Amino acid sequence: MPGAQIDNPPSPARNAVRGIKGIMSGTDTQAHFEQSAGQQPAPVPRRSLWRRFLPLVVVVALMAIVFATGLHRYLSLTALAENREDLGAFVSQNAVLSVLAFACVYIVVVVLSVPGATILTVAGGLLFGGFWGGLIAVIAATVGATGVFFVARTAAGGALSRKAGPWLDRLAGGFREDAFSYLLFLRLVPVFPFWLVNLAPALLGVRPATYILATLIGIVPGTFTYSIVGAGLDSIIAAERAACAGVEPCDFELSLSVLVTPQTVAAFVALGLLALLPPVAKRVLARKSRAGDGA
Repeated sequence: MPGAQIDNPPSPARNAVRGIKGIMSGTDTQAHFEQSAGQQPAPVPRRSLWRRFLPLVVVVALMAIVFATGLHRYLSLTALAENREDLGAFVSQNAVLSVLAFACVYIVVVVLSVPGATILTVAGGLLFGGFWGGLIAVIAATVGATGVFFVARTAAGGALSRKAGPWLDRLAGGFREDAFSYLLFLRLVPVFPFWLVNLAPALLGVRPATYILATLIGIVPGTFTYSIVGAGLDSIIAAERAACAGVEPCDFELSLSVLVTPQTVAAFVALGLLALLPPVAKRVLARKSRAGDGA
C-alpha cells in the first residue's frame, strides 16, 4: 500500500544533495520507504507510553551525567597519551575484561552521540593492535548504532526528528530512492554528522536489516584505518616526549589532524563513490531499456 511522497524543502544545500540523489534508484527500497513514511502512527495506550519513552529518558539521563561529570573530556588523544602506561598495564593484566569494558564504553558513546568515537577507535588500535582494535570497534559501533536506530523508532522519534531539523529533510530523497547505497555512501564519506546518519534511517523508514548491513560494511574501512593509525601512536607519543625532554611538565597536544592525511581523506571519498556505482548502473540500464522499448 503506497504512502505519501516526502518532498525535500528548499534549502541552501539542496543543489549539492540533489547531485547525490539524482544518481540513485531502487524500487523495492523506495516502496518500503514510502509506505513507512506515509503511514500515520496508531494511537498508543497511555499505559504503554512510558515504555516507549523510557529509552529516550535513559539516553538523556546518561548524556546529562556524562557532560555534568566531564567524562567526555577524557575522549581526547592527549588524555590517551597521558594515561598510556596505566591503560597498557591494565590491558596486559586483564585482557578479557579490557575488551568487554572497551566495547561497552564504545557502545555507550555511540548511543549517546558523544563526540569521541574516532578517538576510541584510535585507542583500540593502540591498546589491542590494529586488527583486533578495529574488529572490536566495528562490532561495538554497529551495536551502538543499532541501539540508536531502535530508540529512534519508538515514540521518541518525534523529538529526535525535531533535533535533526532540516538535516533530515536533506537526507530524505536519497534514502527514499536507494536506502542501502545511500547509507553506505554516508558511512564511507562523512558528509553529515555521525549522530544524524544513525538517526535518519530509522526516522525515514529504512528497514532494520538494510540499516545494520550498510552500517557494518560502511564503517569497516574508516574504522580499521583509524585503528591501524592508533597502533602506531606510540611512536608519535615517544617523539613528542623526546621533544620536551628535560622539561617538566611535558605538556603536548595531540589531535586527529596530526594523524589524518589528505591521502586518507581521498581514499574515503573514493570508497564512497564506489558505493554509488550500483544505483548509477541501475539507472543507466533502466534508461537503455526505456530507449529500446521506445525504438
